[in-house]
Amino acid sequence: MTTTLSAGANVPVHHGQLTFAIRWDAGPQGYGANAVDGSALMVTAAGKVRSDADFVFYNQPHNHNGSVTHMIGEPGAEFIRVQSAGLPEEIERVVIAASVHAGTFGSVPGLTLDVTDASGEVLATYPVEARGTETVMVLGELYRRQGDWKFRAIGQGYDSGLAGLATDYGVSIAEDDAAETAPQAAAPAAAPPVAAPPAFAPPAFAPPATPPGVLPVQPPAPAGGWTPPPYAEDPTMRLPNPAPVTAAAPQAAPAAPAADPDVAGLPPQMGAMVSLRKETVRVTLEKKGISGVRARVAVVLDRSGSMKALYNGGTVGRLIERMAPIAAKLDTDGSLDAWIFADDFSRMPSLRVPDLARWIDGNVFIISKGNQLPPLPGGGSRHPDPYPHVRGGNNEPLVIRDILDFYAAQPGDPVLVIFYSDGGVNRSRQISELLMEASGKPIFWQFVGLGRAEYGILERFDTMPGRVVDNAGFFCVDDFDKVSDAELYDRLLGEFPQWLAAARAHGILR
Repeated sequence: MTTTLSAGANVPVHHGQLTFAIRWDAGPQGYGANAVDGSALMVTAAGKVRSDADFVFYNQPHNHNGSVTHMIGEPGAEFIRVQSAGLPEEIERVVIAASVHAGTFGSVPGLTLDVTDASGEVLATYPVEARGTETVMVLGELYRRQGDWKFRAIGQGYDSGLAGLATDYGVSIAEDDAAETAPQAAAPAAAPPVAAPPAFAPPAFAPPATPPGVLPVQPPAPAGGWTPPPYAEDPTMRLPNPAPVTAAAPQAAPAAPAADPDVAGLPPQMGAMVSLRKETVRVTLEKKGISGVRARVAVVLDRSGSMKALYNGGTVGRLIERMAPIAAKLDTDGSLDAWIFADDFSRMPSLRVPDLARWIDGNVFIISKGNQLPPLPGGGSRHPDPYPHVRGGNNEPLVIRDILDFYAAQPGDPVLVIFYSDGGVNRSRQISELLMEASGKPIFWQFVGLGRAEYGILERFDTMPGRVVDNAGFFCVDDFDKVSDAELYDRLLGEFPQWLAAARAHGILR
């Protein structure tokens, strides 16, 4: 049975051979300007490749032993084949990515990633939703999980080309030396032939046959159609040209890349996603013209009884995983301030990315009928509950008052408060009065509704009178986990730049 995935979802997959089929609607041009190139990066627990040899793409179609191979199929299809049994033990993930020849993925219709086993059965399919500006996308990743393998759909976009993606994963990207550049009048030189890798023969099984439709060679250009460009001569999308190797001067082995100190202590999958999300935040800030802005970031979590399912299902924990990268990019020391509220409230310990997994386990849960939801891994409980008084209904004014007092006592950079609620907002008058008072303070409030509910005054900010500047925004989402990182960060930061400008104009910010 085929599983249809959305971004962030995962599925168990078989050991052995897997083929990742990247498909798109090629149209009548066949290999046209919107054609897609597949690639794969083999990364360690540090989130980096060991060397350039761990980057497999059209100009380097095999890794060292042939356990990861890039292949081109009919127009509208490329393939990455992975023999999981042949992957070195230190490889934790195989990242499946794609780049577009010209333009952006917004011009690539029908982009889909299928995961197929050795028998040809499609285990999972992921219809990829591009936002329109990406030139490279991380489509998904094959990763180890407790001795087994899983595949996760990601759909993370880059607008910096294949070189940007490769560099983030530790691959060295270099332009050709001027001496190697062909004269302008000459035809581009063909790529040197790539030697076939050593035969891959895992001890437990023989490599299975090529799945139907997979062509391990470059197909000829369609007659009278568009001819694929000479990719080997594209300086932004290739590995550096190796220096000639002689017996007298063997090349030294490349140095192992340094681990990202922000994520080195996190579980591999969480660390990888944090790195990707930090990049998405960076791109979002750049697009909105505020890439140089420093701001303190706070998150407010609803712990009222109606939130039980969102805590128990892990949504609130995943929410925090997506908030920490905002603080990592905006805050001077990368810390996320936090509050939790219901009938009462509590300040939570500040969170920094290296503590993300422990912080979520220790703080993000709810009490229901005496049980802690979700339970800790292994079924344990947190002792004691750090927030025993935070339960019941909703009292937003209490926590808003405390946030105002907290930052008034600690003047500094402007503050972005991201306030989550699943509804039941019934103190509209008190909230209005507090936000009118807060409109002269260097704080912007971004409220987010989780699900369809009654949000009271939160839905009427645009018409709220009596404020110095418009200091609050609101949007709601039906299913938080289905919102892509790019869309979430775009919406969370959507009104912040306008508030910054208005606050400066009114002397609230210098």
